[in-house]
Amino acid sequence: MSKLTVQDLNALREKAAEQYAVKDGFKLLMCGGTGCHATGSLKVKDALDKAIVDYGLTDTVRVVETGCNGFCALGPLMVVQPGGIFYQKMSAEDMPELVKSHLVEGKPLKRLFYKDPMTKKTVPVQDDMSFFAHQMPRALRNKGIIDPEKIEDYIARDGYQGAAKALFDMSPEQIIGEMKASGLRGRGGAGFPAGVKWDFASKSSGDVKFVLCNADEGDPGAFMDRSILEADPHAVLEGMIIAAKAINARQGYIYARTEYPLAIKRLGIAIEQAKELGLIGEDILGSGFDFNVEIYQGAGAFVCGEETALMRSIEGKRGMPRPRPPFPALKGLWEKPTILNNVETLANVPQIMINGGAWYAAVGTETSKGTKVFALSGDVNNIGLVEVPMGTSLRTMIYDIGGGIPKKRKFKAVQLGGPSGGCVPDQYLDIPVDYEEIAKVGAIMGSGGAIVMDEHTCMVDMARFFMDFIQDESCGKCTPCREGTRRLLQLLDKICDGEGEPSDIEQLEVLSAIIKETALCGLGQTAPNPVLSTLRYFKDEYDAHILEKRCPAKRCAALLKFEVDQKLCKRCGLCFKACPADAITWKKKEIAVIDKDKCVECLTCYEKCRFDAIF
Repeated sequence: MSKLTVQDLNALREKAAEQYAVKDGFKLLMCGGTGCHATGSLKVKDALDKAIVDYGLTDTVRVVETGCNGFCALGPLMVVQPGGIFYQKMSAEDMPELVKSHLVEGKPLKRLFYKDPMTKKTVPVQDDMSFFAHQMPRALRNKGIIDPEKIEDYIARDGYQGAAKALFDMSPEQIIGEMKASGLRGRGGAGFPAGVKWDFASKSSGDVKFVLCNADEGDPGAFMDRSILEADPHAVLEGMIIAAKAINARQGYIYARTEYPLAIKRLGIAIEQAKELGLIGEDILGSGFDFNVEIYQGAGAFVCGEETALMRSIEGKRGMPRPRPPFPALKGLWEKPTILNNVETLANVPQIMINGGAWYAAVGTETSKGTKVFALSGDVNNIGLVEVPMGTSLRTMIYDIGGGIPKKRKFKAVQLGGPSGGCVPDQYLDIPVDYEEIAKVGAIMGSGGAIVMDEHTCMVDMARFFMDFIQDESCGKCTPCREGTRRLLQLLDKICDGEGEPSDIEQLEVLSAIIKETALCGLGQTAPNPVLSTLRYFKDEYDAHILEKRCPAKRCAALLKFEVDQKLCKRCGLCFKACPADAITWKKKEIAVIDKDKCVECLTCYEKCRFDAIF
């Protein structure tokens, strides 16, 4: 295909939009993100394709493998258009019946419909589902509705129109002006205004400048950037082109961790398609502007999410932060002016160019504009990607969108901001989620991980989990992070093992304060947050571990007796059936007994017992 001009792009958009629309027949939007692949969607798609052939529907039915749909807990899943009928937890064996019932007889297959965990009602249409109805997709505007490996689908939905406008109708100053007006802040965690960062780099002297995309998503429970890359890679490329025009850069790099093979594959396809059409490379759209993009695969180091460490890694050096200033906008990659934004930030840029900064700023709060994508996971019914306006409450996210807590358990806390964030307890469920409000309660927005915890979560053990991660991922360059986090972990291990002393609390607090004040980079400075937030809101659990040698949540094995309370035992046998070590003796209508010689202290019996009868 020859390289496009602006006129060609507009003509292709009209043609692609016509082909994209559903006029006659059906379009089956099959989720093809990593989550659905892991649950067998590829086999389901093969069976679906076969059933369509068997029923002679190849001329009237189009199957589209999209990227992540967002509702990650329900895969394999599919949406049928027209009608927006949502099917979930499908199997290959379901496909002949589904095709016959829905596509041949016109009767949607009810047994594969979604059932709302809060209302217990069946909801057949995707837009009517509470999970989707409360969201506002902007960065995720194309998720689950386009083929990410087909550039025409992206162009059909105004793809590359923002880049065309920036290249032909706007000066760098005007682009930056719209970015500043939008109020878009970096979605990678720091929350620095993107337009201000671009302005600094634009005014930096030098003929060589770089635009970088941070796709090194390393937080436990975070999958926002990966899902955007899998579902809509061209949005990120287009955002990078616009950023390049704003600062006069000619080269860009996408730093993606090797653990994201599907995202890297689709990024590679998108780059080649864009090059073939002249949307990346020399003389883009005949504008005279050149810009190339390459993928750089990182080895999965958490610290390489920090901007200066990421740049050192691209240079072929060990990924370790360096002191700032100078900031990357003045001296970044290879000591040249550089801007770095994460995937979500860049995915918003094309729509800001098309609709204007004021359009974007009309949503959100006074200081935090637009929308934010969260990866909602943990003890919540509806696990998946959530994009909501800034200022949306945690309660709306967890209950209206997330469907509440499974097994009728109580909400205890939500960890925001990953290992650098903090635990927010139930008394703050109604605070608006934005950068400033979240910081007031001891957490950070971070890149958007939101791990929900119920009443069976031990908050001391949770702090230990995150500290273990941070200590393991510390690059070791600065002593406060290298040695300080190690000592914090040792203290938490000691407390969870039943050997804690009252003085340990003071040591945790003092060490945390020193690390926050003296660590070299932002990752080290925020490392104590999980400890400080759990001490702030769940001090009683620390006291129980230290003073009473008791874990209230029954999660710390060293503080449990692994005995059955005869008064509470309902003689149901659930613990007996679940025990992997055959350490429980039980007969019908009899109380269970745990053989401590056989018991491996795996906590399975505690998880399965509904009556808290094991202590």
